[in-house]
Amino acid sequence: MKRAIPMPASHVDPLLAGASLGLVVVGAVMVGSASISLADSNFGDPLYYLLRHLGAIGIGCAAAFAVTATPTELWHRLHGVILLGCIALLALVLVPGLGQTVNGATRWLELGPVRFQASEPARLFLIMYLASYAVRHQAELLTSFWGFLKPMVIVALVCALLLGEPDFGAAVVVTLTSLGIVFVAGARLRDFVLALIVAGGALGMLAVNSAYRLERLTGFLNPWNDPFASGFQLTQSLIAIGRGEWLGVGLGESVQKLFYLPEAHTDFVFAVVAEELGFAGAGFVVLLFALIIYRAIAMGREAIGEGMVFQGLLSTGIGLMLGIEALINIGVNTGLLPTKGLTLPLISYGRSSTIVTLIALGLLLRIHRELSAVQQATANRRTKR
Repeated sequence: MKRAIPMPASHVDPLLAGASLGLVVVGAVMVGSASISLADSNFGDPLYYLLRHLGAIGIGCAAAFAVTATPTELWHRLHGVILLGCIALLALVLVPGLGQTVNGATRWLELGPVRFQASEPARLFLIMYLASYAVRHQAELLTSFWGFLKPMVIVALVCALLLGEPDFGAAVVVTLTSLGIVFVAGARLRDFVLALIVAGGALGMLAVNSAYRLERLTGFLNPWNDPFASGFQLTQSLIAIGRGEWLGVGLGESVQKLFYLPEAHTDFVFAVVAEELGFAGAGFVVLLFALIIYRAIAMGREAIGEGMVFQGLLSTGIGLMLGIEALINIGVNTGLLPTKGLTLPLISYGRSSTIVTLIALGLLLRIHRELSAVQQATANRRTKR
């Protein structure tokens, strides 16, 4: 039975809001610092990337504000439209003339003057749909393999479309996040383990059977064996991190961003953070992510306990998505994981990622307001007894 949610309280989670604001500020500063030389060389404007990043922050904040004013139950009711939007976005990217190819990957969708990376909103849409599915089919999910298999077929379709771009990193994020949501929703352990083994095996086979992915894997295992080819990105990233030591070389003083470190303002911006701000600055960024992930998952558990299952699963899914994206990006930068084309949410330059991440954070703030209202109503009832 769906639980009616009263009008939201005005209370804002200070940890969630503070950590989000911190990442936005640090991200804007580091995008400006990491991109200044490249922007000046390519466009004759040192602030080219920074101004566009600030524009994405503005759009994302406006969208997040709209989301915080919208009851989350609306997204639950629109589950069919949301799933259709998810599939349509990823399918349209593969349509000639609509999908735009950059660096060999067709990940961008161009609709008139608007250009964005379709997988970013699609991932958030999938989380919303899976949270809604788990509520609508809770008994089936808990008791039968068929109830578990149906959403996994949709996840497999989404991953197939992502791999068609190709976007292996996004497929990994989608798979792990989706499995996490259905597990928290109560899927049977044997179904979950079986799906994890199948998904892990499939992704592993795809990794070793693709020439360029295999090259990335071998470069990750021993980057110094070929530091000017397959290991170039990782060796330059490790040099940047090593130069930063404890307190960094100073904001704006990175040497590696001066055309040594590829994608210094996007995929490898964390290495620039470590070089300019040192272990202290990099640790601060990790701490901010940890606070957001902790609050999202803890809030998800509280919401489920209050009977707000959709909101709880949505919060948990967003926390898992952001956590996995951050873990993979930081792991790539530090040499703990093979190179993947994933940005660091709110820190890397990437307008689609920035806007969608801010919308996701807006959803978390809305869930917190609704949860606070329910908890307050429960406390009031107990006081009257």
